[in-house]
Amino acid sequence: MTSSEKDSPPSTDSHATPARCFALVPCAGSGSRAGTVKPKQYELIAGQSMVMHTLAALQSVDRLHNIVVVVSPDDAHEWPETSVQRIKCGGATRAESVFNGLTSLLAQGAVDPEGVQATDWVLVHDAARCLITEFEINRLIDACIDDEVGGLLALPLPDTLKAAVHGRVSETLPRQDKWLAQTPQMFRAGQLHAALKAKAAENFEGITDEASAMEMAGFAPKLVVGSPHNFKVTYPPDFALAEDLLGSRK
Repeated sequence: MTSSEKDSPPSTDSHATPARCFALVPCAGSGSRAGTVKPKQYELIAGQSMVMHTLAALQSVDRLHNIVVVVSPDDAHEWPETSVQRIKCGGATRAESVFNGLTSLLAQGAVDPEGVQATDWVLVHDAARCLITEFEINRLIDACIDDEVGGLLALPLPDTLKAAVHGRVSETLPRQDKWLAQTPQMFRAGQLHAALKAKAAENFEGITDEASAMEMAGFAPKLVVGSPHNFKVTYPPDFALAEDLLGSRK
């Protein structure tokens, strides 16, 4: 049995009830590397908070049944009026926030057929990737909707890759078959939840994104070519670049 066949959703379920697509946005991080006073996802870029640009892109995709934002339990941000659902179950890490969010959504789905079901697709997207576009999200959905595993947006590594020891090059690594992972990352809700649950007792050690959790569970996620503009705003200079790019779209 191949990794893509392992624990794949029963074909009878997928034919009886077409799987829907939901978006889950972990938004509980502190953004310490950004050097901002408040969490970076709430910093203003091009006139509104970063996360609102992210949500606007997701809301433009008609195939998303619902969008859910996972915030920290003590989140005090003043959110503008929006139809986006917020749940206060964010954890200490991104992986924990996604796991908690999925746990809550699947629990809701167990009593409400309109809620997330195990065979539904969940697109997990970073709040700080505010330059994502409707086109890129739809390209991911098109590539993964009939896939047995799911996948993620990513870019083939374009540059020479160096390993370092104490600030000096120790070796040059081959860049063939190396990709830079982006988001959204699209997987079945039940499978992703199970993959994360398997690492919960270890505080999600080694889980850097949803794809890594799926890999550890024995799956091989599909790589879908993304865009260089879909970078994660991480360091102070990234804010100015994101603002310039958002401004150029008007």
